[in-house]
Amino acid sequence: MAEHRLFKTLRSRSIFWSLGSLATGIAATWLWMSSQAEWHAHLHRAYQTGLVLYETLRQETKPPPGIVIEHVALKMGSETETQALPDFPDLPTPMRVTSMSIIANQTGTMTGTRLQLHIVSKNLNYPVAYLTPGSDRLPAERMGDLTRLMASYCSEPLLFARFDQGGWVRVDGTEIWGCGAAPSDKRLIALVILIVGLVLILTQVAETAAQFGGLANALKLRQRFLGKPELEETGPEELREIVRTLNEYLLFEQDRLEKRALLLSGVSHDLGTPATRLRLRTALIEDEELRTKLEADIDQMTGMIESVLTYTRSELNSEEPRRVSLTSLVESIVADYQDIGKPVLFRASQVTAIEKGRSVFGGGGGNLLLPHEDARRILVTARPISLQRAITNLIDNSLKYGRRATVSLEADSETASIIVEDEGTSISEGTLNTLTGPFLRGENANFVEGVGLGLTIVSTIARQHGGTVTFEPLSTGLKAVLKISRQ
Repeated sequence: MAEHRLFKTLRSRSIFWSLGSLATGIAATWLWMSSQAEWHAHLHRAYQTGLVLYETLRQETKPPPGIVIEHVALKMGSETETQALPDFPDLPTPMRVTSMSIIANQTGTMTGTRLQLHIVSKNLNYPVAYLTPGSDRLPAERMGDLTRLMASYCSEPLLFARFDQGGWVRVDGTEIWGCGAAPSDKRLIALVILIVGLVLILTQVAETAAQFGGLANALKLRQRFLGKPELEETGPEELREIVRTLNEYLLFEQDRLEKRALLLSGVSHDLGTPATRLRLRTALIEDEELRTKLEADIDQMTGMIESVLTYTRSELNSEEPRRVSLTSLVESIVADYQDIGKPVLFRASQVTAIEKGRSVFGGGGGNLLLPHEDARRILVTARPISLQRAITNLIDNSLKYGRRATVSLEADSETASIIVEDEGTSISEGTLNTLTGPFLRGENANFVEGVGLGLTIVSTIARQHGGTVTFEPLSTGLKAVLKISRQ
C-alpha cells in the first residue's frame, strides 16, 4: 500500500508529529486542569451550601437548593443523656457514625448555642478532626468545612442535626455531597491521551530510525551476500533519495569492477601467447644462467597478472553464498597439501563454545561447551571458493615464511574462526597487520616469490563474510586468525 502523501518526506513527518505532540499535550493539560477546576467548583458549592445550611438550621428557614430537611420522630424514651446516638429510624446496617458539635459562643460569656451533628454512613468515618481549626472561625464556616469534607468523599451519608435541646432533623444533601453530585474525573482520560500520544510519537521515531538502521544493515548484507540486487526503497522521501543515489553508485562501481576484471582477463589471455613464445625461445638459449633468469622473469610477469586478476575477481564478489560445513572444507584443503607432501596439519577442536542466552531473571549466561562430535559440525553460510582461496593464502604464507602450518577451528553461536599457526616467522604482528594493503611485502620477503596481494585478498574475502583477519604472536611463530560470520 502506498504511503499517504503527508508522510512522504521526513520534514512533513516531523512537522505533523510535532504538531500532534503539541495538540496531545494541550488536550491532556486542558482535560486535567478542567477536571481540577470542576472538582474545586464542586467543593466550593458544597462549602457555600454549608454556610446557608447553618443559618437554615438555626433560624428554621427555607433550605438551600439541593437540600431536603425532614423532622425525625423518635420513639418515646429512646433518647437519653448517655446514649451516643438516638434511635433514628431507617438507619443503614451496617453503619458508621461520625459525631461533632459546633458551638457559637456569645460575646463575653462562656456559654453558647450548640449544633449537634451525626453523620451516618455505611462504610466511612469522616476525619472531622482535620477540619480547619481556629476559634476565629464562624459557626457557619465550620459547617461549610463539614459539608465540603462530606462532598470530597464518594459516599451517600445521612446527616442528623439539632440545635441545643430542640428536635432532631434529617438533612438529605445527596445532590450536594453524594457520589452522583461529584463531577467525573477526567484526569485518567488525560493521562491515557498523553501516554497514547507519547507511544505513537515514540513508535514513529523508532520506525524512522529503524528504516535508517535497516539501510545500514542492507549495505552490509549487500556487500557480503546480495551482490547486484538493488537496495529496497522504503521510508521517507529523503531516505528513498539516499537509497536511489546509493543504488546508482553501487551499480556504477560494480560495472567498473567488471570492466576492470574483463580488461585484466583480456590482458592475461593476450599475454599468454607471447609468454609461450618467449618460453620456447628461451629454451633455445644455450647459456644456462641467462636462460634461467629469463624463465624466472617470465614466471614472475605471468604470476603478477594472475594475482591481480584473482584480486579483482575477489572484489567482484559474484559467487553465490550457500550453506557449507566449515570443518569439511578446511579438512579437504589440509588433505590436498598433505597429498603433495607439505607440512600442514589439521588440529581438530575437542569442544566448541556456544554462548547461552540469559533468562528473564538475569541468570543462565555464559558459554555452553559442545562435545567433539557436535564441534565437528560447524556450519556457515559462505562462498566456499572464495573462502578456500583465503585459507589457502594463509597456509601458503605460513609455509613460505615458516617451517610448517597448523590449522584449527573455533566457533561460537555467531562467528567461526580459522586459525593458521606457523613456526619460525620473524616478522612482527604489527607489521603483518599493515600488509593487508595491495602490493605491500615485509622485509623478510626479498627471497620469497610473490607480488604482495595474498593478504589483501584474504582481508577482502574476510570483509565479504562479515569478519576480519588478524595476527597474534606466538612463542614459536605467528598465528593468523580469519574470523567470519556464521550467518
